[in-house]
Amino acid sequence: MRSLVLSAAALALMASPALAQDPTSNIYGTIGYSQLDADGVELGAVTARIGTRFTPNFGAEGEVSLGVKDEDFRVGTTTVSADLQYDAAVYGVGYVPLGQNFELFGRVGYGTSEIKVSGPGVTATADGESWNYGVGAQYTLDGQNGIRADWTRRDFRDDGGEADVWSLNFVRKF
Repeated sequence: MRSLVLSAAALALMASPALAQDPTSNIYGTIGYSQLDADGVELGAVTARIGTRFTPNFGAEGEVSLGVKDEDFRVGTTTVSADLQYDAAVYGVGYVPLGQNFELFGRVGYGTSEIKVSGPGVTATADGESWNYGVGAQYTLDGQNGIRADWTRRDFRDDGGEADVWSLNFVRKF
């Protein structure tokens, strides 16, 4: 799944310069900060997305997040550190315009995450696949640039728990 998501993102990025010349293109990209909260452990990440709209109300997007903020917590008397290595997902997105420059959206998708946990003399990585769903809002500033805020719940398979992700992003339409 990870290689599929990364391959799709790479192809979209390679195709975007050619599409940038088309004024009717519905391709967009975002870059921003995401805060992941899983059972009280809060991790931070830089998140990049690439997406397209097939119609004014439906599209698809892929995202990749890389951890930039880890968190230390205690397990008994031992201090343990958790660090998000990566998170990647693909989504179907539905849009509801509420004005010329403002819209709400919902998204549903599937993703994979990897977290590294380390303590005194021990390091382990854990990965998990999840069904993801969320909502957000987007405001377009000038037709090509905008801001976006969203919340996404990750329900990890095989009783892997849940995580809430809050994200704030800069949006650029190509």
